[in-house]
This record gives sequence, structure tokens and C-alpha cells, in this order.
Amino acid sequence: MLLTAALHLAAVINSSFLHYTIPSVTVSIRRSFLSLYSTFSATTAPVPKCRLSRLCPPQHFALHIRSGAANVVGPNICFDGKIIMSHVLNNVGPGLNIVLVDGESGVVEKSHYLDMNAGKDILAYLKEIKPGMIVLVASFDDVTKKMTDEMREIFVGMGSALIRSVRHRDSWVFAGRAGARSKSLFEKQAAHDEKTNIYEGWPEMVEVAGCFPRNQTDRLTD
Repeated sequence: MLLTAALHLAAVINSSFLHYTIPSVTVSIRRSFLSLYSTFSATTAPVPKCRLSRLCPPQHFALHIRSGAANVVGPNICFDGKIIMSHVLNNVGPGLNIVLVDGESGVVEKSHYLDMNAGKDILAYLKEIKPGMIVLVASFDDVTKKMTDEMREIFVGMGSALIRSVRHRDSWVFAGRAGARSKSLFEKQAAHDEKTNIYEGWPEMVEVAGCFPRNQTDRLTD
């Protein structure tokens, strides 16, 4: 009888222990899991590309283009999260700094600066840009010394609404699409004016940023 009573008491104690211990352990495990999940989620959450304030929607590329500052600091062109051209990369120069991107895949095919002081082969280079290519441009120094009306019209055909008014020492940035039929939303200009220049003899730098859509065939010429 004493043995039976002892076993009964042991069962009660064990039951009580499990009743109070297991929920506590369960809660502890749950809290640890939630903490780990929160940390994992925070470290893997998508981050806007090219320092944008928001994520781009599907079928769009992030971009940020900044012109040069006077003839001292070079421009900066970021596309889909990668700096393509910059003063730091030492791949920019006076004139038109230009990046050509496949409008469907988003693959950067070319990046180069067209020296407008020399003017050599610039028109031929622009004429070779195929319809559908995304074209990113940033000015540095002066872009107009060898700029012809024919060159300007090529940019108009990419969606530029300001290139016809770009003059000596103006700052200019642009993102368009070769063969586009509509005006680009990514373009800015700062006019060279002795009354408003913020650098000695030079206007302020300009920049555009946002989400550029992938190719849409109804916007392109045949």
C-alpha cells in the first residue's frame, strides 16, 4: 500500500512538472524561432537599387543618372543596382557619357564617353544604336562644341524634349529608348547662366532617378 501511494505521489509530481515546464519550454522555443525569423527577414528583405527610395515594380529597371559638376567632378550612371560609369571608376570623360542597355534583358552592352571636343565618329556611333536600346546619357564639361542638328534629332528620336535647347556648358541628363514615340520622363537640364550658375562659370549638376520600363513593342518604330 505504501508503494502504491508513493507511485501515485510520483505520478502527480511528474504531471505537475510537465504541466508547468513544457509550456514554458514551448514559449521559449517559439520566441527564439520568431526572433530568428525576424532577423532572417530583416537581412533578406529586398533593398531598392541605385539608392532609390522604393523598390521598382516588375518589368522595370532602377536607374540614377547624375551629370558632372562643371569640368571637375565626373558624372555618375547607375543601372539596375550597378554603377556603370563614374568618376571613381575612372571611365568618364568630357562630352556625352553614354550607356547602352538591351531593353529586354537589361544587359549593359556598351558604356563610353563621346568627346565632343574632338567630334570624331560621334554621329556614326549614334546612328548605330539599334531601336529598342535603352540609352542613358550624362553630360560632363561641354557637350555642344561638335554637336550638330543631326545628332540632336537622333536624341529627339529617343524621346528627348530638351536636347534642342542644350547650349554651351549646360548640364544635361537623359534616359530614353531608341525608336521611342513618346517623350521620356527621365530628362533634366540646367542652363549655363552667369546670373544663376552655382559654380564659377558653370550651372548646377542635374540628376534623374526612377524605374524605367522594359521594352514595349507598341512604343517602338518598325
